Amino acid sequence: MRASDFDFPLPPELIAQTPAPRRDQSRLLVLERATGRIAHRHFAELAEYFSPGDLLVLNDSRVIPARLRLRNARTDGQLEALLLEENAANDWWAMMRPGKRARPGTALQILDKAGNPSALQALVREINAEGHRRLQFSGPANILTELDALGETPLPPYIQRPVERPQDRERYQTVYASAPGSVAAPTAGLHFTPALLERIRARGVRVCFLTLHVGLGTFAPVKTERVEDHLMHTERFLLPPETADAVRQAKASGRRVVAAGTTTLRVLESAPRAGAGRTRIFIHPPHCFRVVDSLVTNFHLPRSTLFMLAAAFAAPGETRGRELILRTYAEAVARRYRFFSYGDAMLLL
Repeated sequence: MRASDFDFPLPPELIAQTPAPRRDQSRLLVLERATGRIAHRHFAELAEYFSPGDLLVLNDSRVIPARLRLRNARTDGQLEALLLEENAANDWWAMMRPGKRARPGTALQILDKAGNPSALQALVREINAEGHRRLQFSGPANILTELDALGETPLPPYIQRPVERPQDRERYQTVYASAPGSVAAPTAGLHFTPALLERIRARGVRVCFLTLHVGLGTFAPVKTERVEDHLMHTERFLLPPETADAVRQAKASGRRVVAAGTTTLRVLESAPRAGAGRTRIFIHPPHCFRVVDSLVTNFHLPRSTLFMLAAAFAAPGETRGRELILRTYAEAVARRYRFFSYGDAMLLL
């Protein structure tokens, strides 16, 4: 398939810049895959679509304040770093701009939120093939403990604001986030509230968790002409034994497994057993799903791997899911749904 087959027109004003006033008051488009029927609801009504015995799986990764401001210790030039992945304590791969000011051997000083020098430093050790810099931090025992004070929420570039707002620290984070490590939110989970999760449990639904630390590659557009030629990024995950057991029991007894988010789905479709690992699974039509029966997700970027995954899930094992999901998105646009991270949600049944 061609990457251009997954383009669609999107008015820029539908790209959500702020979250809904309340998490569960975002809109919910419900797609019945077998018939193509669409219903328009609100996320607070999601519990109505669960049945006793269903299993809901959530990604509990926590977004870290991964954006840092730095200064070249020799030239005083200003730089910005976005931490991408931890290699070891104080050893991180980062995306930096302007990159030309961050050559190997460059000494950097981390600035506080007022723009003043802090006691923390970083050294550029190397550059990889993607142009990312490997930074060695010094000062704290672990830079992670300093990020709340020095770092900023790594909002995606289509949320256009010069600095983070206080609400971003709370709202670009799920209410059940616990394992720090993501540099982008597992956005389908942003709509859940503790009260909604309790209503879901009250219907006899078991709720379990796994962890996938979301990287920037999740949102990157496919740039190859052929979809199959795209090289998928890797992401770290942890599938706990209790979640793996719950999934195995649900499948054995014919009960439904519902994934909250594409990140959750990618782990469930990647991991044959409990444990830690890395996945670079790239799901696009036609793909046969062996675990997940229903999917809660947001509205995704054109030509993104997430949009391709939604198209695959719309018609498992076939290519017609592309047409179905494009028609569904066209209706969402016509009805002025809000798109991307802070936008509305859909449920694929």
